[in-house]
Amino acid sequence: MGTSQSDALVFFGATGDLAFKKIFPALQAMVKRSHLDVPIIGVGRSAWTVDQLRARARESLEQHGEADPIACETLCRLLHYVRVDYADSSTFQALRKELGGVEQPLYYLAIPPSLFTTVIEGLAKSGCLDGARVILEKPFGRNLASAQELNRTLHSYFTEQAIFRIDHYLGKESVQNLMYFRFANPFFETGWNRHSIQRVQITMAEEFGVAGRGRFYEEVGAIRDVVQSHLLMVIACLVMEQPSGRDYESIREERVKVLKMIRPLIPSDVVRGQFRGYRREGGVAPESQVETFAALRFYIDSERWAGVPFYVRTGKCLPVTVTEVLVEFKRPGCPVLDEIEPPLPNYFRFRLSPDVTIAVGATTKVPGQAMVGKRIELVAQQCSGEEMDPYERLLGDAMNGDATLFARGDGVEAAWWVVQPILDTPMSLHEYEANTWGPGEADRLIEGDWHNPSG
Repeated sequence: MGTSQSDALVFFGATGDLAFKKIFPALQAMVKRSHLDVPIIGVGRSAWTVDQLRARARESLEQHGEADPIACETLCRLLHYVRVDYADSSTFQALRKELGGVEQPLYYLAIPPSLFTTVIEGLAKSGCLDGARVILEKPFGRNLASAQELNRTLHSYFTEQAIFRIDHYLGKESVQNLMYFRFANPFFETGWNRHSIQRVQITMAEEFGVAGRGRFYEEVGAIRDVVQSHLLMVIACLVMEQPSGRDYESIREERVKVLKMIRPLIPSDVVRGQFRGYRREGGVAPESQVETFAALRFYIDSERWAGVPFYVRTGKCLPVTVTEVLVEFKRPGCPVLDEIEPPLPNYFRFRLSPDVTIAVGATTKVPGQAMVGKRIELVAQQCSGEEMDPYERLLGDAMNGDATLFARGDGVEAAWWVVQPILDTPMSLHEYEANTWGPGEADRLIEGDWHNPSG
């Protein structure tokens, strides 16, 4: 598969929630930037007409986007609709007919993962896969075995270069900035290792609960939902080596190398929690053992990072909604100046959402005779929001065959390999109150104190 542009976008799940909240706004943005001018074929099980799909797109843009009259009308003109019964492969012939002379379609499976194999086999039987690419939403499997099985199915019909596994975190401007800032500034290299860095903390906090999605959350939990995907990818972007080239495969290769070097978790590396009241949510089992909070300790078995702990926390009903990385440096072995009490380390602080901040924590002298220091923070960059929505960026890249910001098959399996041991092991579940930083047991996991980001 080359890097030529796809000549049609076919998205399954066109009548669903993800399309309504994310895909239609992203498609309008692509149209507005003149990045999308090919047929867009929505596929669903509902007996809709194309006019109903267009009405749905307009409603989506009014509620979840910023409806642009010209771009919205252009998008609606590009839209088509095909009804398909996923359980009846013969109905895929209607899609084959709608594609007409399309030679390089891009299929976007914005549907439950349990339907991936069914849809791919239906496309194959109807002759719709020639020259095709495919995008798959996460979760990619629910454990290592299912991810491996799905990869085998995909590779029966597609080359790896034609498979685009979405992790929308990789499409975030802030995560890309994390990589760029590191490799564009050579001063990082001398201190970006176990000799200088004491520990790394990553917090992904959400102030809200499961927001009416209790039935979905019962199937995943915090570790499957964001640790195996988003947060391991943040670690990979943070510590990967300089890629050998600018091509997407060189960049993905370095991320995958990191994932393969992360030590598989053991129970003593993990604290699981559940906020009080979760079991009263709709769709949640009365005695649910699903975690809404997880604190974890990772180690990377490489020469550069051996012995450096990576502490990760994520949870719902925490005090703020924020994602932040704190890289703490070791203190001098023989300090010669009076210090702040208690002594505080230098650090880099990367806020990934909701705003983007890169800051440095340092110590300067307090005015006066005594050689006493005070903590200051130097802000290198601070901006609000996303310049480009992750879905807009990722859909555009997939249309162009650029897989830089997509997960590779062996990388997905490596991430599951890291978390699989604790998914298979019964572990304690600690209750915590809403609007706190999780159960107190998490404090015993970390050496020192957790960094609690402010709102």
